[in-house]
Amino acid sequence: MSDVNPFGDLLEGGESGEIPRGRGGRVALIVFLVVLLLFFGGGGGYVWWASAAPVGPPTITSSAPSIAPGAAAEVALPTTGSMLVEVQGGGNYFGTDPTTWASGGDDARPIASISKLVTALVVLDAHPLADATDRGPTISFTEADTDLYDQYYLRGATIARMPDGAKLSLHDALATMLLPSASNYAVAIARWAYGSEGAYVDAARSWLSKNGLNATRIVDATGIDDRNTSTPSDLLALGKLAAANPTIAAIASTPWVNLPAGPGNIENTNSLLGTSGITGLKTGNLGEGTFSLLFTSVLDVGIGAPLRIVGVRLGGETRGSANQDVVSLLESIRDGFHTVQVATSGTEIGKITTPWGSTARVVVGRNASLMTWSDTAVTAQLDTTTPEKYADGEKVGTITWTAGPNTVSADVTISGEIQQPTLWWRLTHPTELGG
Repeated sequence: MSDVNPFGDLLEGGESGEIPRGRGGRVALIVFLVVLLLFFGGGGGYVWWASAAPVGPPTITSSAPSIAPGAAAEVALPTTGSMLVEVQGGGNYFGTDPTTWASGGDDARPIASISKLVTALVVLDAHPLADATDRGPTISFTEADTDLYDQYYLRGATIARMPDGAKLSLHDALATMLLPSASNYAVAIARWAYGSEGAYVDAARSWLSKNGLNATRIVDATGIDDRNTSTPSDLLALGKLAAANPTIAAIASTPWVNLPAGPGNIENTNSLLGTSGITGLKTGNLGEGTFSLLFTSVLDVGIGAPLRIVGVRLGGETRGSANQDVVSLLESIRDGFHTVQVATSGTEIGKITTPWGSTARVVVGRNASLMTWSDTAVTAQLDTTTPEKYADGEKVGTITWTAGPNTVSADVTISGEIQQPTLWWRLTHPTELGG
């Protein structure tokens, strides 16, 4: 029969198995029983303490991820001739407002029929129109004016029909000069306004000086003379003056018009109207290698208000290549703006860990993106708070991205749930208890 006393061997004394006798034996027995009582009597207290003792809070580690900037913008500028462009409205992105790009220097070049913009501005300086709807005074063209048709035809210049005894409003006469670039009308209008083309030239030079266009030279009203020259910087200023004049701006943006009392149906030589936001202003050429365009554009790049652009292309090889240079420039500016994805919902940016092994993720709560220009740096700021419940979906902070003038924010949340430690872990990790 087995011994039912598991502690029998502990109570038995020596090799003989007898209980110790005498005073020393009795003391040993009493000490052993006291230790045994303390051990088993205190065990319930330890379990109770371990099960209820506080534990330290979970540890959160998180950081804002770095964001790669967009591709660097490559503004397309021609390698021949010259180009100058000024952009207004994007200063918060570009860093300056206005912003300019240029190629080919600022040397004076023949401006050909861009000269007719000078003619229009100088005539309107003497005979202003109230607004774009004001037709102005009526011009009765003379026989000498009618003869200009044949004279400029023989010189190979662009002309428009002028019937004998034709009468047109100043507005319509200017439209006939600017849209098809009719040289016979340019001289006829200059004569009407100033008495002679020579007097007009004197007035034009005075007007240029008054407006600070000292690098521009005018010797006739048409631009057929290659001594009519200007620099890109002067032409940029001229373009601003023309765009600010409501009559000229309205005419320059018109694709065609029918004037039965004068030239009949006429079309704008600027075939780029409506392309890349182009609204004007004037073409010009004296043959191969001299094709030019003074242009305005209202370019939508997706940042709210469109960019307002004035520019000039001088010295293009052909009309087609000069036009393509302008479109390529404008589209390269548009392409320089792009949306940068800065966050995807659920992207992990940190962890929550505990000594007992329960973990959860810290994630971005939504998709987020920013509109940027070129390779503008994107910065991120992460602000976190201590969770209250460490529950799945609980907001624990905000992350904010900034690039140029734009910012966007997203909540930072917990993905997963922190579980409480088990009793076994508590019993076996007493040094982790007590808060």
